[in-house]
Amino acid sequence: MTDQIDDPEILARIAKLKSGEKMTPEEIAEHTRAMVGYNYTVDDFYEVGREEVRKHARAVQSDHPAHWDENVAARLGHDTLIAAPTYISVLGIIAQRRLFEDVVTGYDVWQVMQSDQRLIFHQPVKVGDRLVCDVSLESFRQSMGTDMMVTKNIVWNQHHEPVLTTFTSLVARPSVDVDPDVLDKLEHVMMTIDREPQSAQTVFGPFERYNDPDPSVEPKPYGAIDFDSLEVGQSLPAVTKKLTLGNLVNFAGVAGDPNPIHFSPEVATSAGLDGMVAHGMQTMGIGASVISDFVGDPAAVYEYNVRFTSPVYVPAVGYAEIDFTGKVKSLDPGTRRGVIALVAKQGDRKIFGRAQAHVQFA
Repeated sequence: MTDQIDDPEILARIAKLKSGEKMTPEEIAEHTRAMVGYNYTVDDFYEVGREEVRKHARAVQSDHPAHWDENVAARLGHDTLIAAPTYISVLGIIAQRRLFEDVVTGYDVWQVMQSDQRLIFHQPVKVGDRLVCDVSLESFRQSMGTDMMVTKNIVWNQHHEPVLTTFTSLVARPSVDVDPDVLDKLEHVMMTIDREPQSAQTVFGPFERYNDPDPSVEPKPYGAIDFDSLEVGQSLPAVTKKLTLGNLVNFAGVAGDPNPIHFSPEVATSAGLDGMVAHGMQTMGIGASVISDFVGDPAAVYEYNVRFTSPVYVPAVGYAEIDFTGKVKSLDPGTRRGVIALVAKQGDRKIFGRAQAHVQFA
C-alpha cells in the first residue's frame, strides 16, 4: 500500500517506523496528522462464505434465520443468506491492521481501543459477495495524552456497487518503552507464526472514486414488520446475554482480532484495565441481534451507530451479563422509517453512551 504514497518525507517516516527505530510520541503524532485525508484500497478482495456468515452470527449470539436458512431468507426477499449487521468487523480488522502496519505506524495493537462506530448500509452483505474496501484517515487530534483518530471505510462488491460505509473512532497511545515483564507476557500470549502468508494482489488502486461524494442511502424494508404496528415510546423486549472467556476467544478467532486484552487477564491488567474486556464490535453485534429480532429483518436496518462508554469486563472463570433494553425513539409516517434507541448495561454501568438503529419499516 505504501506504493500509493509518493511524498518522500512521508515514505521516509514510514520506513523509519517500520524498521523499529524509535520515534517520540510527538513524531508519531506528527506523522499521523500528516496522513489525514490519505486514501488507499486493501489490495485483495474479501469473499463472503456461507459458513463464515453463520460463524459470525453465532459469535454475536444471533439465531435470526436470515443468517442460517436460505428458505427463510428468500421469504424475506434475499437471494441467499445475509450477514449480521456487524459482520463487516471481519473485513474491518484486515483494513485496520494494514492501516497500522503500513500507513499510520507507531502504535501497538494492544494499546488501540475503539470508542465509536457508525455503520451505514447501502445493501446487506450476502454470501458470494466479493468485497473491496477503500480506507481513509478522516481526522486526528490529541487529548489528555492520547491520540484520537477517525477512519472511514467504503466497501464495494464485485458489481462496483456500494455495500457499506463505516466510520470508526479510535483511541491510541503511541508505542513507548514498555516494562520488560509486560513485553514478556505479550510474547507468550500474542499469536505467532513462522512466516506471514502473502495473498495475491487482486485489487489495484488508487481509484478516481476517492474524490467522489460518499454513496447515498436508499433503504428498503425487505422483511421488516409493518410501520403501522408501531408507536413512539414502544419498548423492545428486555434481553439478557451472557459472555464467558469462551465467547471472547471465539469472537477473536471469527473476527481475526489478535488483541490480547480480550483473552489474557495479565495483558489486560498491564494495559491499565480491570480485567479482560469484550470486543466493542462483539457487544455492538449482540445489540444488533436484539434489534434484528424486533425489526424482523436485519437488512431493514440502514444505519447503526454506537458510542462505547465502558467496556464489558469478563472474568476468567464465570460469566458477565449484559442487559439490553430499548424503545422506538421516533417514527416518520412520510417515509415509514423510524429510530430505535438501545441501552446496554453491565450491572449499573452503561456500556453504550449512545446506540441507535435507523430502520426502514414495511
